[in-house]
Amino acid sequence: MPKRFVVAASEFPDLPLFSAGFDLAEALTVAAQQLHDTATPQSTLRTAVRLAVHLLPGADHAGISVIERPHHRRTVAWTDEVVRSAESGHTDRDRPPYWDDLWTAPVVRVKDSEADDGGRMLSDLGLRSALSLRLRADRRRLTVLTAYARKPRVFDEAATRVGRLFTAHVSLALDSATVREQLTEAMRTRDLIGQATGILMERMTMDAAEAFESLVKASQRENIKLRDLARRIVDANNAT
Repeated sequence: MPKRFVVAASEFPDLPLFSAGFDLAEALTVAAQQLHDTATPQSTLRTAVRLAVHLLPGADHAGISVIERPHHRRTVAWTDEVVRSAESGHTDRDRPPYWDDLWTAPVVRVKDSEADDGGRMLSDLGLRSALSLRLRADRRRLTVLTAYARKPRVFDEAATRVGRLFTAHVSLALDSATVREQLTEAMRTRDLIGQATGILMERMTMDAAEAFESLVKASQRENIKLRDLARRIVDANNAT
């Protein structure tokens, strides 16, 4: 799963704060370029929370969390420690109830943090508004981007529209980064298994097919992933 990141919103100077005078299409184009320039899913998440603060009107903080049924969740990227507290500092019993609505709706807004139980939890942290948007969803897992504001009733229909357009770009960039990472890992695994196979061929005087079959059988016998077993063989060979 993605690693956790703490990033400061001030570390993203390339994109000006969104305003009525700044063309939305241009802002989203710049954001999309920044997102697709990331090399890994982790860096995509880190960039997304920084961009969210700059793009969404009224946003002061942003975070991305993964929510799994029934109640497990973890924050994987956040701009400020207050976000980590808002998203990770609750027990299952007092988790933000508005997140539950995201299983059936793509967007949830908390207009005034004193309006309900979830809002009161935010208000204790100095947060008065929240806008949560789905990035990914399946039957058991949600990935959610949430923007927070220190003022009440900040996120109106315009902010919601910007947020939905932005999260569409984030989702595409995250999918692309995930595929690139998987392909890179596959290439590394192929090379690693090839090295281990070559070592076995040399040590045990067998051909490539026999060496690979030996690796597979050992992997099954020891209940260890093939790539991990290959890495163990390569590391042991390099140490001698």
